[in-house]
Amino acid sequence: MSSLCSWPSDQLCLTAEAREQAVRRVEKAFALTLESLKVDIGLVELLESIYVPLGAWLVARKNQQQGPLVVGINGAQGAGKSTLFNLLEVILEEGFDLKVVGLSIDDLYKTREDREALAHAVHPLLKTRGVPGTHDVELGIELIRGLKGEFGDDGRNVKIPVFDKSIDDRCPTALWQEWQGEADVIVLEGWCVGASAQSQSQLAESVNDLERSEDPLGFWRGYVNQQLESSYKELFGMIDVLIMLKVPSMESVFEWRSQQEKKLAERVRYFYDTQQPTQHLRIMNEREIRRFIQHYERLTRNMLEEMPGRADVCLELNQNHKIGNIRINKPL
Repeated sequence: MSSLCSWPSDQLCLTAEAREQAVRRVEKAFALTLESLKVDIGLVELLESIYVPLGAWLVARKNQQQGPLVVGINGAQGAGKSTLFNLLEVILEEGFDLKVVGLSIDDLYKTREDREALAHAVHPLLKTRGVPGTHDVELGIELIRGLKGEFGDDGRNVKIPVFDKSIDDRCPTALWQEWQGEADVIVLEGWCVGASAQSQSQLAESVNDLERSEDPLGFWRGYVNQQLESSYKELFGMIDVLIMLKVPSMESVFEWRSQQEKKLAERVRYFYDTQQPTQHLRIMNEREIRRFIQHYERLTRNMLEEMPGRADVCLELNQNHKIGNIRINKPL
């Protein structure tokens, strides 16, 4: 079975022999995690044609600068951001002997109490986590600076927050992850990572029923846009390389998010059959999924339009959720 596409030949940063060696090392490392990653099309072939060359390309970018390389991964809901990070983490660590630490922008959500206060002070829609303005951006900036060693601690010890979506709140600090020592690559992944603000004329018209009925005057989207223009701009400005997983359309976002919900429903049935508690696994119906996605629609549409031309690397997904084209806007 042939892969859908291959990494551009003029951007290959390793010989065929070096690539083969890296693939063997990575394949061995993936033996225990292959099932959890759900890579359903010839893993070795994908490693050879796309992912190991992408890893080598990132190594080459890292060698062009001093200090850790900060990589941003952008992609709409269901695009496969976590899977891509897991792949790159193993490839860079096992294939190229680099130390990799990852952050999800989801773990930077403000606490439920803070979002409730924000909803009361600014707009009720800000109680729902997701859009710019609902993250603790200052914490994210501090984390990346700490991981980069900017505070002068060679034996650095950085605690990374964990957000529990089942309770819609941040976990106690005792449950946060811990990173010790130096990092070669820092990955920040999230649906709005690298997003840019819109113009006032773009904000003027509603894009869906949610905006028309619950934000008719544009206060909510205006606040979100203001956050992108200020603190988020500083956070995303720390990214050295931006990778976009470009979904085919907004309808694909709904379809793939619905598939995720179906998998969650299967988990509920499993827990029910095994008499395990299921209260924390709340399933959304189609109407609820569409309303949920409408919170993200404006920014997602804008990113689909403008980001593919400016991201360092754009991995274009087809309707089958496979990489159908690779676009490198900033070659080595």
